[in-house]
Amino acid sequence: MKLLEKLKIDCDFISSYLVEFVRQEITKTGLKRAVIGLSGGIDSTVSAYIAKEALGKENVYGILMPYKLSSKDSIEDALKVVKETGINHKIVEITEPADAYFSKFEEMDKVRRGNVLARMRMITLFDHSQLYQALVVGTSNKTELLLGYGTWYGDMASSLNPIGDLYKNQIYQLARFFNVPESIIKKKPSADLWVGQSDEEELGFSYDEADVILYHLFDLHYSTEEVIKLGFKEELVKGIFERVKRNQFKRLPPIIAKISKRTVNIDFRYLRDWGL
Repeated sequence: MKLLEKLKIDCDFISSYLVEFVRQEITKTGLKRAVIGLSGGIDSTVSAYIAKEALGKENVYGILMPYKLSSKDSIEDALKVVKETGINHKIVEITEPADAYFSKFEEMDKVRRGNVLARMRMITLFDHSQLYQALVVGTSNKTELLLGYGTWYGDMASSLNPIGDLYKNQIYQLARFFNVPESIIKKKPSADLWVGQSDEEELGFSYDEADVILYHLFDLHYSTEEVIKLGFKEELVKGIFERVKRNQFKRLPPIIAKISKRTVNIDFRYLRDWGL
């Protein structure tokens, strides 16, 4: 798709910037370590490579959290990342606690079950962040965040996110820059929350289509009509626009009712609050 050329990034510059971002955001808290959930997918892999460059392999902990129905390829690819980067790792099975919860509800659809698994993994990551005195590094890209394609307080949760302003196509560009294992680059994107789950099949459109549409709508401020004229179907463009608008709540901190003159997340969020 020729329009994807507009999404090309300077990987050398961007990678250096993101490495420094992770280093500064973690060390300014007085900490020096990072915890990352390694799924074997492209996003967590790129975040792991960035964190390793920022903090050193000895200060990064990759946590693998398989469920009994997880793809074996996911574990194998996650372990490839561990081998290539040299970071610390731990495998924490979440089958037993997840099944204990599932057993209390006879009828639970796959979306609810997937959300439980995603949130159980985040419980694990934040617990290990306390254990290792580390911060949780996020793995959600810009495409997913805009579409709301993720579990609120599950895989979308983190202490800091180096890749959240990069579209999926740009994540692949960085992956190639970092020489990520080819099996990870070529595999079909999946959250691996149920057997056979595929991101693009579930979304109903490709990441390339989404990236170009989102870029024109929200980076270049095109109207939906202008994006349609680029050659996209009206139903697709308007559907993506509505999806972004509908999922805005997932991208915000909890909304606090304003009572005082200084309200957390409304007024109390500036550098002057710390005398800076």
